Amino acid sequence: MTIVNADEYCAEIARKSGSSFFYSFKLLPAEKRTGMYTLYAFFRHTDDIVDEAAINSSSDRSPASALDQWQQEFERCCDGRPQHPITISLRNKMDRFGIQRMPFDKIIEGVRMDLEKTSYSTFADLYEYCFRVAAAPGMACINILGRIGDRSEMYAENLGLALQLTNIIRDVGEDAARGRIYLPGEDLERFGCRRTDIREAKSTPSFIAMMRFQSDRARSYFQKAREILRREDRRTVLCPEIMSSIYQALLTKIENTNFDVLARRIRIPTTKKLLLALGVYAKSL
Repeated sequence: MTIVNADEYCAEIARKSGSSFFYSFKLLPAEKRTGMYTLYAFFRHTDDIVDEAAINSSSDRSPASALDQWQQEFERCCDGRPQHPITISLRNKMDRFGIQRMPFDKIIEGVRMDLEKTSYSTFADLYEYCFRVAAAPGMACINILGRIGDRSEMYAENLGLALQLTNIIRDVGEDAARGRIYLPGEDLERFGCRRTDIREAKSTPSFIAMMRFQSDRARSYFQKAREILRREDRRTVLCPEIMSSIYQALLTKIENTNFDVLARRIRIPTTKKLLLALGVYAKSL
């Protein structure tokens, strides 16, 4: 497969996702936008491959073996022998933008944690998971989007944590239905929130108080990321700042529903995402 076709394969994954990430990519120059589509495709495929193997009854692969095979394909990519369209495109982008392999290794490790753990006792434990599945992708992206000096990794880590914590808040009900509760056990105990209530979609006063605590924590990481930025950084971090704006709007919407996340998935409409993206762009000029 040619690089052009592999790039288009990745772009199609991004387009079909409906993800907020797709809207943040739209304002990038063409070469950077193509690079971000490739990274997103790798992130999405790595995350999806385990779930798809788990629900596909016709597959003879376990989720663990599916991830093992994908990790082997990534090794071929690093050795210059990629076979999958995503890794063909990724090899090209790693060379073009000087992206190291570490973030991708961390992402695979983070997804593997989902095969081994269904809950986290402490926030420190959850932080490690969030770092792997959210901060590490950000560290790969900064090579394409542009660095802001030695503050780049710190910005990527704090914003990645904020985005992932918002995802966890949004997806509490869906995750519980799959047998996973990412909310730290120490927080559930602190607020007297029972796991059985979450699994049974009971929005108790204890649950709401605990979720407000989680929301405040996510906002603290958005704030930490914002404090790292200088005025001259705005154009460089345009894409992640659009993501930040969309996710903070999502968090506000969740808060305004009094954390009604157990029985439904709260979303930001496409038109609202586009308006938020344009607003961030206008401020960067």
